[in-house]
Amino acid sequence: MATSQKLTEHFLTCTICTEVFVNPCTLVCYHTFCRKCVINFTKTRPEAINAKSLICPFCSKMTKVSDPEKPVEEWADDVKPSFVMQGLLDSFGPESKDSNFCAFCKEGRETTPAVVWCSVCDDALCEKCVRVHNRIPATRHHDVTELCGEVRVKRKRNVMCKEHKQECVEFLCEDCEKMVCYKCCIIYHRKCDSFVTIESQIETMRSELKKKKEALSKKQEDTKYKTDELKSSLNREMSRYARMEENIMSVTQEAIQQITFKRKQLLDNLKEMSDIHIGQLKASVKSREFSLQMYQQQTELIDQALQSECDMDVYEMYQGCEAGGVEAVGDAEDGIMVRVTFRHDIEKLSKALGDLQLGAIDVLRDGDVDLMADPVLQDTITVRIAGERRAARMTDLAVMMVDGTETVVLTDCENTSVKSFYTRNNQPCHSRLCLRNCPESLTRLTYNQVAVTVPAKNQIVTVGVNPDLELLSTITTSKQYWGITFLNPSTLAASSPSPPLCRYPGYDRRRAEVNQHIQEWYQGLSGSLLPL
Repeated sequence: MATSQKLTEHFLTCTICTEVFVNPCTLVCYHTFCRKCVINFTKTRPEAINAKSLICPFCSKMTKVSDPEKPVEEWADDVKPSFVMQGLLDSFGPESKDSNFCAFCKEGRETTPAVVWCSVCDDALCEKCVRVHNRIPATRHHDVTELCGEVRVKRKRNVMCKEHKQECVEFLCEDCEKMVCYKCCIIYHRKCDSFVTIESQIETMRSELKKKKEALSKKQEDTKYKTDELKSSLNREMSRYARMEENIMSVTQEAIQQITFKRKQLLDNLKEMSDIHIGQLKASVKSREFSLQMYQQQTELIDQALQSECDMDVYEMYQGCEAGGVEAVGDAEDGIMVRVTFRHDIEKLSKALGDLQLGAIDVLRDGDVDLMADPVLQDTITVRIAGERRAARMTDLAVMMVDGTETVVLTDCENTSVKSFYTRNNQPCHSRLCLRNCPESLTRLTYNQVAVTVPAKNQIVTVGVNPDLELLSTITTSKQYWGITFLNPSTLAASSPSPPLCRYPGYDRRRAEVNQHIQEWYQGLSGSLLPL
């Protein structure tokens, strides 16, 4: 009782009228109200009337109605309560039936303990009322269940007809696929041919719902598995992107280190040259200052000689100047640096930086082939066919699409045969073409023809793939050809490990016959071969 009361107070009460739900409806925002309350609130909101929608009093979200041409009072008729809300109402709402007391006695304001439950009448009955129930012809065959202890039985929910408000929906019109009451059957569906009761279809519906549930459960498991895979892939990709970022930073840092090293070299070279140049300039300045002092001293001595009254002083100074004594330092200085400059090419530097290859970001999209990804096994084929005495030894294969059927063609040297494997009507199928000797290599000629080498017999055979195998022609060659490939509609390339054959009597004639045979064979195929 406490649980029922709490549910009624907190979950089964309309927030507009503050009473237990009466004909509840759940809007698109999942808020539930009484139909009458929602209609009355909507009438007070002109924007809802203009939008032909029910408006939620709690969050103001609009709910479109199925038939806006109807009066506003009928807009909420098509809006159903949620499954959870309806289940709570059926089990704990005021209309849920208590099996403790007889329903008929309760209407007479009596509380008589119930002993049975009638599933057809959907009521609990006491001993007295059940005797009356069994005497009435219309109810004597109803299924009743004895009640042991306190049992709560959920009331059946009756769906009322939208057109005839007092009638329950009991029939299903299979022509219109619509649930109707008996009055609708008579008035609106009189031209329909097939009517069944909803009760008769319940088991079929339950069976279909179980199948849908199983399908949904499988989809749920698949989706969960794929979601887990995506989450794992997300974590892997995030880790991979973090590693890529570290690699980019590492490569960029290395490039920066190289540029820094180049800068240091230039600065060291500049410092070395500048030190030498500045030293030479300082030495030149000192030399010029010393020469200036010498010239000044000599000038003073000449002045003293000119001012002297003694002729000998003038003569000696003259003799000294004639001997070159007055030239203290020469003016010629060779081998010194005149100027140090820094030469750079901005355009060349910009081009070098633009061509700098730090790396590239490649994007692999869905459907592309990832050559860097790890190989994943897609399918396997057992190439040994029932009845063969020897284990198959496959030497070459090709995959072909023949009339929309993917076909695997291969050569089995151990069983001297060419085989094809394909799927038809969801069943694995195969075909086998026996040869007299071991086939080795094969190559595709057209969409449904292959050429196969038979080196033991010096032959090349053509085989039709439909996808069953069919021998088309045989070419006898002068050598044992093992490998073979298709170049164009008139040319094949083949490999042979044997040395050139020695000439024997009739060699030239035999060679001419073989060449002519090959030409005739190519001419016969030229009309059917397609260029790749």
